Amino acid sequence: MNAATVLQARYRHLHAPDEGQDPALAQSLAKGPAGVALWHIEQALTGTGGWEPVKAWLSAATRAEVTAADSACLTYGAPALAFVLHAAGADGQDRYRTARDQLDVATTALAHRRVAAAHARIRGGEPAAFAEYDLLHGLTGIGVHLLHHTPGDDALAAVLSYLVALTRPLAVDGETLPGWWCAHDPRRLHAPGGHANFGMAHGITGPFALLAQALRRGAVVDGQREAVATVTAWFDRWQQHDDHGLWWPETITRQEVVAGRPQVTGTGRPSWCYGTPGITRALQLAAIATADIGRQEAAENALAACLSDERQLAHLADAGLCHGTAGLFQTTWRAARDARTPILGAAARRLADTFAGQRAFEDTAFLEGAAGQALAQATALHDRAPASRWDACLLID
Repeated sequence: MNAATVLQARYRHLHAPDEGQDPALAQSLAKGPAGVALWHIEQALTGTGGWEPVKAWLSAATRAEVTAADSACLTYGAPALAFVLHAAGADGQDRYRTARDQLDVATTALAHRRVAAAHARIRGGEPAAFAEYDLLHGLTGIGVHLLHHTPGDDALAAVLSYLVALTRPLAVDGETLPGWWCAHDPRRLHAPGGHANFGMAHGITGPFALLAQALRRGAVVDGQREAVATVTAWFDRWQQHDDHGLWWPETITRQEVVAGRPQVTGTGRPSWCYGTPGITRALQLAAIATADIGRQEAAENALAACLSDERQLAHLADAGLCHGTAGLFQTTWRAARDARTPILGAAARRLADTFAGQRAFEDTAFLEGAAGQALAQATALHDRAPASRWDACLLID
């Protein structure tokens, strides 16, 4: 059997939707049929699968009315389905046009409403929450869809302008803190003093990567370069050193800001969602966007050092996209494509070998299950960019 056939056999449990799945998850890109549809879209676009499974999984994702309420985001509701339908037309064919156009209109209106609410919060001098700005639930994720699929829409400019405002200092209880400071702890519970988050999924790395990618693609608003510089300086301020290179804490509390150093003394899991891989990819993208060769090489060297540290790699407990080997591989593979030296390409090949032997998830989910694992493994097997550009939703492409 060829590689494509082997891959299809390994993930045969992705072939048909489970009729008993929780209806509340249907529109979820992270956990539901919408995310699995991406796997079948990729297969169809590359000629290793047909469009019937795509239709089946999209039907499962849209059994209920698609929500465009203010809680909708890149991973749920109208923006999620819009992202998936645009992926289905990545080859230039005008599939699902009517539904796609309706979802785009709803997503544009949603973006403007959420931006207005976010600016009102900023004017009030209140700290943010993950759901306002982050990649998975906030305006950064909506901005990802707009940048890749409707870049001429004024909603993208509105999102970018908001993210610029997010990087300006915020006065909290008489203390100057970064504008993305959250009033709650990383688990979304109230905690005195709050925290600043470094993650790609929930922290400042997501907005930073979007600002950099937009700059690289020519989507620029006032203050965008200064915002990229501000966040770059934040990463400079909090980077840590050990015998294996640079690393960053996952979060910083008020107490740590006062002390000027993090309480953690060593690196954590080298994942896409939190950790050195996601941060260094964002730093690499920002350096490319600003033509800073020195910073680009520093980011690539930091990622390479992380990938050679067996202590860090031992923290990876599964093969998922969010915090497992699939996400680490896809992030490294994308970084290697832009890298100035071949060291990251060699690291990606080593990860691909490790990845190939990992057991397939039984759960069909995209972020933490078999759909994402299968998509990353397809990249590893074929060593080519995804035809559907599915990994745009991870902000690493």
